[in-house]
Amino acid sequence: MRRLRTTTEDGPVVRVEPASFRDPSGRVFYRDGQVFRGLSPVAAQDWRALAATKFFANAVKAGKITATEEAEKTDEWDVVLRHERIPFVSYPFEWSFAMLRDAALLHLDLLQAALAEGLTSKDGSAYNLQWRGASPVFIDVGSFEPARPGEPWAGYRQFCQTMLYPLMLQAHLGLDFQPWLRASVDGVEPARMRKLFGGARRFKAGVLKHVHLHDAVQSRNARSSTGEVRAELRDAGFSAELVKATVRAIDKLVRGLDWQPPASHWTAYQQTCTYSDADRAAKVEFVEAVLSKKSSLTLDLGANDGTYSRLAAKHSDYVVAVESDAAVVDKLYRDLHNEGERRVLPIVMDLADPSPGIGWRGRERASFEQRADADTVLALAVIHHLAIGRNVPLPEIVDWLAALGRRVVVEFVEPADPMAQRLLANKPEGLFPDYRRDVFEKLLGERFTVEHRAELPSGTRTLYCGVRRAG
Repeated sequence: MRRLRTTTEDGPVVRVEPASFRDPSGRVFYRDGQVFRGLSPVAAQDWRALAATKFFANAVKAGKITATEEAEKTDEWDVVLRHERIPFVSYPFEWSFAMLRDAALLHLDLLQAALAEGLTSKDGSAYNLQWRGASPVFIDVGSFEPARPGEPWAGYRQFCQTMLYPLMLQAHLGLDFQPWLRASVDGVEPARMRKLFGGARRFKAGVLKHVHLHDAVQSRNARSSTGEVRAELRDAGFSAELVKATVRAIDKLVRGLDWQPPASHWTAYQQTCTYSDADRAAKVEFVEAVLSKKSSLTLDLGANDGTYSRLAAKHSDYVVAVESDAAVVDKLYRDLHNEGERRVLPIVMDLADPSPGIGWRGRERASFEQRADADTVLALAVIHHLAIGRNVPLPEIVDWLAALGRRVVVEFVEPADPMAQRLLANKPEGLFPDYRRDVFEKLLGERFTVEHRAELPSGTRTLYCGVRRAG
């Protein structure tokens, strides 16, 4: 694999995408705010085969594959492609069940269309997909290549580990898959799944074939060379039609997997929270007024049912709605998807334990803070949950908000507020002597120039809008 220059004598700085090192035939890089992919001679041939197909043109037109065109050639690569840029990069361990399932179904839909025109995909990773709001989009154009007679789908193992198995965990066992995917960038291994699906569980949909048989075949093939395995498959009559039938069967299996989010405190938050009608109306009025200035990217931290994310979308090119409750995010995603919303992306994330950098050297998949470069950050009714509920120091919360965006719209809930009282009831008395409005205002003023301030009618909640100070 050739090494990209990071600077040129008279050209712009080139930044290499840390996650693209796994494919030696190409590399993704950024220049002038644009996304490029350099291709080796072999990868260039695969690209031209892909570009000549009807399914590729149709998929790009339908928004299922990221828009791609050939760019000016460089000394490092035989062909350079320019890709449409995704507004915000998210990862599978930040998606809800319905999001991962829709991403998996898009992957299978594109694979079936590719197989019909003599191509296949050499990868099956969930990381090959991203989102435009509530619509999945396939981004790894370099994944497609001409199918080889007598060979199975090369991406099957990745697909199982990063998409099918996580879906099975949640659909069959009711286990949230996000911690499993966050723990390993390569997903869930068949051997681990096999331990979870013993006894009668092995007869659940897809488990016997795609878990137990897969693990057994993988263990047997580990003792054989790649050439021996391919020869065995050819001798067994492994045909292109068998590959197509296998993919169709997986597609049917994925469509049949479902998970209905259970009721939780947060799914009914709008009905159980302590806001009065007057508070709610004043809060909406304040937020709408301060958001009148157009933003490119807005983060809504603690988005719950997306009320303020939708409001922010009226004044933003793109909104990322961050919520810790997977059931709430799943419902929000399904609603946004049904609405055809392409400007609001919901993601699952515990704000007291935000996504870290993972993978090779902790850089292969960037942390949430590294990915967040927002114009506006909404932190409404979330500060007290971090400070009281999770013992995060107020100074660090304010510093974190400043690291996420240039402007902040934040709500401070005083200790006397009923919601704060609920949180304090579970804590030793006197544990948070500095959790006071005057302390918060001082900290906020040190990092932001506060331009707007409003106290809600209840008298226990105050809203602020501030712009980050330089330096």
